[in-house]
Amino acid sequence: MKTAVVTGATGFIGARLTRLLSAGGVQVQAVGRDEKKLAALSALEGVTAVAADFAEYPWLEEKLEAEPDVFYHCAFAGGFGSEAVRDYGMQIENAKYACDAVACAIRLKAKKFVLASTVNTVEIRSFVGNESFSPRYTCVYSTGKLAAELIGKTLAHNSGLAYCTALIAMPYGEGNRARTLPNIVMEQLMAGQKPRLIEGNNLYDLIYIDDVARGLQAIGEKGLDFRDYYVGHRKLDTFKNWMMCIRDVLSPETELGFGEYPDAPALDYGLVDLDALYNDAGFECKTNFEESIKMTAKWLKDMEETPMGGGNTH
Repeated sequence: MKTAVVTGATGFIGARLTRLLSAGGVQVQAVGRDEKKLAALSALEGVTAVAADFAEYPWLEEKLEAEPDVFYHCAFAGGFGSEAVRDYGMQIENAKYACDAVACAIRLKAKKFVLASTVNTVEIRSFVGNESFSPRYTCVYSTGKLAAELIGKTLAHNSGLAYCTALIAMPYGEGNRARTLPNIVMEQLMAGQKPRLIEGNNLYDLIYIDDVARGLQAIGEKGLDFRDYYVGHRKLDTFKNWMMCIRDVLSPETELGFGEYPDAPALDYGLVDLDALYNDAGFECKTNFEESIKMTAKWLKDMEETPMGGGNTH
């Protein structure tokens, strides 16, 4: 990969991906709407900042250079950690904007399109045709992601554009200001508070932001057309064990309140090929979990005086 477009380049995932690609010598057109963050990205080697809001996506190619090797779509408003996950209007618009991005990639004659999605779309696949399924409000957000994927794949397939979907596990790390579960638990532990949690015997996964960016890079470089790739660990652990590991790093003496909330529906990881990205691109998570938790916790502590945001990935 020599050239790439990254939408949502000023968001949590898009910014780290942009920096990783730049460090690897890729010429990146970084699309976002936060001018201050765009200015910081434009200082990187080979990065061209492109200021654009979602409403400009139907003619976004007018601001971009043609024929990028990979077009990454990371922009998605109202992600996990915000009340916007239940805003069906916003999530329907998100799906439309993702499809606008695919149409733009087609007009630019990009070689491949990569959608940064979520493994929680698996929950929606379990929802379909299951009368006993009990949907959470996060299903609104996940349905928006799945709609973006299915329509985008259709547009791409019929235009000869290679298309891959990244099914990202729960991401954490410096730069994530959203009220996600890892952030909340880490903040509570550092304050000596007892986190109130589900029982947590279900399988779960957390992935550090550097590994997310590396996974997206691997999909862009070696991902096969029309494939969905899980971006997370190849061997999963239970939610309870993940939380205990975080506790042991930050506050070993603090009790964890397992079972104080009802368990959420467990994802059926049998529907996910955990090894696909390793088999096709040689990717697997490399970050040391304990060290990444320490770095993230330090960043959160440093940001205590600044109110946390709402998970907008644009």
